[in-house]
Amino acid sequence: MGNRLSRIYTRTGDDGSTGLGDGSRTGKDSARVAAYGTVDEANSAIGLILAAPKVDEAIGALLTTLQHQLFDLGGELSIPGHAAITAADVAALEQHLDRYNDTLPPLRDFILPAGGEAAARCHLARTIVRRAERQTVALARLEPVRAEAIHFLNRLSDLLFVLARVLARADGAGEVLWNHQRRHHSP
Repeated sequence: MGNRLSRIYTRTGDDGSTGLGDGSRTGKDSARVAAYGTVDEANSAIGLILAAPKVDEAIGALLTTLQHQLFDLGGELSIPGHAAITAADVAALEQHLDRYNDTLPPLRDFILPAGGEAAARCHLARTIVRRAERQTVALARLEPVRAEAIHFLNRLSDLLFVLARVLARADGAGEVLWNHQRRHHSP
């Protein structure tokens, strides 16, 4: 690969455009850039989970794998017509979802995005992945996007929700349930 990133600034984006992976240029405010940029943001948020204390080795390994896949997905979205995420990647997310969800009690109420540092960071990553999914769907209304990319983001946000529940329990903080009746009672 050589020294692809030997120079960080090129000045080519000073006009509000950016280069796509295929060499073409588009506006920095395009739907494609919004989609892969938010995938990058989600990847960074997962890095924040990994930096939190009390993340066990198995979850840490899974999160690192997810970061690599998000990098692949960002590449797919930055190169029109490129394919990187597969149906097998989506199926693997579903297997992780089932395995981790089976360890949790059924959810009877909504939970707040809390439950300790790692869990809260995981909830933040989940919401960023949801935004990446919305922006990828918006891109798909304008240009061809493979269904696997959207499916992957959808399952990933579900997995991050389940992992946040697991992390909240592992931290000892537990899940914080939404108190929907709080408005009906005076403090």
